Amino acid sequence: MIVNAAEVLREAQASRQPCAPLSSVYTLDASSAYAIQQLNVEARLAEGLDGAPAHVVGRKVGLTSEAIQSWLKVDQPDFGTLLSDMWVPDGGVAPMRHLLQPRAEAEIAFVMNRRLAGPGLRITDVMAAVEYVLPAIEIIDSRIKDWQITFEDTVADNASSGMFVLGTTPMVLPGLDLRLCGMSLWKNGVLVSTGAGVACLGHPLHALLWLANTLGAMGSAIDEGDIVLSGALGPVTPVVAGDALTARVNGLGSCSVRFGD
Repeated sequence: MIVNAAEVLREAQASRQPCAPLSSVYTLDASSAYAIQQLNVEARLAEGLDGAPAHVVGRKVGLTSEAIQSWLKVDQPDFGTLLSDMWVPDGGVAPMRHLLQPRAEAEIAFVMNRRLAGPGLRITDVMAAVEYVLPAIEIIDSRIKDWQITFEDTVADNASSGMFVLGTTPMVLPGLDLRLCGMSLWKNGVLVSTGAGVACLGHPLHALLWLANTLGAMGSAIDEGDIVLSGALGPVTPVVAGDALTARVNGLGSCSVRFGD
């Protein structure tokens, strides 16, 4: 079942034809969903989106807002893996040939200066492991038709990952108020989303702590040098070819991306 479900998602990605929810075909739980995710991460390490092997560059935390958790009827986040073929340079073009049903959200990204292996970590452990902070745009996507997902569907689908963009001016944690920092997301010059750090589990560092302890309990860790996308600071916006986005986070600066081929 796990192998077959993973193949269904890979075929949806390759053909750009979304599939039916896995949960409508298979009996899934969180464990089997993460196993499906891992199989497809390993497939991308062998052959990335453009045929060349990808490599792991970090992690993403999803389902960090109360609204999204309420929608999927869950009380915890999930996580996915960030790969090198997902990374779009600041100001660059996100290729639509690799996206099916993209949406975008503004986030805070952490870059780590040491390995974090839970469980049992505290917020001070996490703070000491952050090298610097950047604004980010995450381009979420779903291989599941019309985003008709359950918790298990999005976990299996690498936490509905697509691509991501990072700002280019690193900022250190001391002096930053990541809980109250404001966010604005602009599409084609029009403001489409606003929010603040508090929308992400009450504080973006809480997402980082949750991830480190959750991975540790599963026998894994956040590695030195990893990028961690901590979760949306406000509502998502759909995107199509030709759109241009800019995200601004108070105290961190901005990043931008265009969509096309």
